[in-house]
Parts: sequence; C-alpha cells; structure tokens
Amino acid sequence: MQKFSILNGVLLGAIQTPSPNFNTREQSVILDLLVIHNISLPPARFGGGYIEQFFQNKLNIEQDPFFTEIANLKVSAHLLVNRAGEVTQFVNFNDRAWHAGVSSYQGRENCNDFSIGIELEGTDDMPFEDCQYQVLAKISALLEMNYPAINVASALGHSQIAPGRKTDPGKCFDWSHYQALWNEYIK
Repeated sequence: MQKFSILNGVLLGAIQTPSPNFNTREQSVILDLLVIHNISLPPARFGGGYIEQFFQNKLNIEQDPFFTEIANLKVSAHLLVNRAGEVTQFVNFNDRAWHAGVSSYQGRENCNDFSIGIELEGTDDMPFEDCQYQVLAKISALLEMNYPAINVASALGHSQIAPGRKTDPGKCFDWSHYQALWNEYIK
C-alpha cells in the first residue's frame, strides 16, 4: 500500500498532475465536506489517460464521439483514484476544485467552496476495486487528521449534494465497507 502524507495541501505519494480548473479558496474557509464521485472516459471504459486529459483541458475529441459532448466543460477534482488504486492529485486541497457544480450541503450552496472532491475511476453500476476502497479510506483518514472538520459523517456522494442532477458514486459503492476501513485507519 502506498504511503501518503499531506504537506501544505499536497498529497505526498500521489502523482501530481495540475489542473488549470480551480480557484484560490478563502483561507478562512473550514473544509467540512468530502465528496465522493465516480468517472470513466469514455463511459464505462477504464484507462487510457482520458480523465487526466479531461481535467487538464487537453481531451482530444477525435479519440471518441462522447468527448465532443464534454470538450468545453471545465472541471476538476482534488484527487483521482484509478482502478489499480493509483492516486493522482489535480488540485491542492487548500484550493477550490471544480467538482460539485450546482450543489448544497446543510443549507449551504456551492459545495466546491468548502469541500474536497475525490473521483474514483468507475461507474454507477459496476463494483469498485478493493484497492480503491483501501486507498480512499486511507486518504480520508489522513484528510480527517489534517482537516479535523472532515469525518466519516461528512463524506457524501455527489448524488447527496446534487440530488436529481447527479447519481454518483452510484448504487455499487459500498458505503459501509468504506466507512469501516476509514475508522480502522483513523485509530
């Protein structure tokens, strides 16, 4: 299992692939939400580096017809955990990634302002790999240690902060397994 640590918002041990799709976050903001997503590009296909290209605005629309539908979107996440459990960081945790879109949590709009977004390479209707759960839980526990307002109870799916608009991480995401692993790592 990879070793991770956080230094000044950087996840040491992750591949660093900066995205231009972020804003500076107000220093006074307390991070108290962890948003779990899933993504695959093209849909239901894994690998190929397309997610990384998408988050860097470098997606070649010639590669797949679906890419023409998303080519003009400017999105990012703080992290991506691929099917092999490898982690890529696109945005510093202290900055505001563009992952949640129109969203709300506990009466507050625009969750990007106060959250960290983690993408799992996957789909709503396919099981995730155990290594993805292991790495996600390990990173979640590390985030809790560095950003104490984040905890197991404040980890939500994209579907929970954007109901009716988003469905990820989907019905195959095993919340109880993830939470149990997180609790083990936090001990």
